[in-house]
Amino acid sequence: MPSSVAQRIEQTREKIGRIRAALTEIEYLCSGTLHKRTKVCGRPSCRCAQDPSARHGPYYEWGHLRDGKLVHRVVTPEQASLLQQAIDNQRHAKKLMRAWEEQTERLIDLEAPRQP
Repeated sequence: MPSSVAQRIEQTREKIGRIRAALTEIEYLCSGTLHKRTKVCGRPSCRCAQDPSARHGPYYEWGHLRDGKLVHRVVTPEQASLLQQAIDNQRHAKKLMRAWEEQTERLIDLEAPRQP
């Protein structure tokens, strides 16, 4: 195996190692979408009926798939903060997994090149 190929293999393995290390740093991981909503209560005498800035809330709602079905759940502001972090982490983890897959393909091509 030529030295340059060995160096590229080592560099690719190092990249995979960094990806794996980044994945182990993730604590919260969750899919779905977080919505911040304000609501009108429906009483005609309430300020929220006339003034959009006086609406009630904010209320946080988390939508996600459970057993193949979309479910929504109202969460507290503290839960919403953690959920947003978990959702962001999920997106980052998916990006890291795609990068790992690309590096694995590269490593396979380097270690076992296609025969003509």
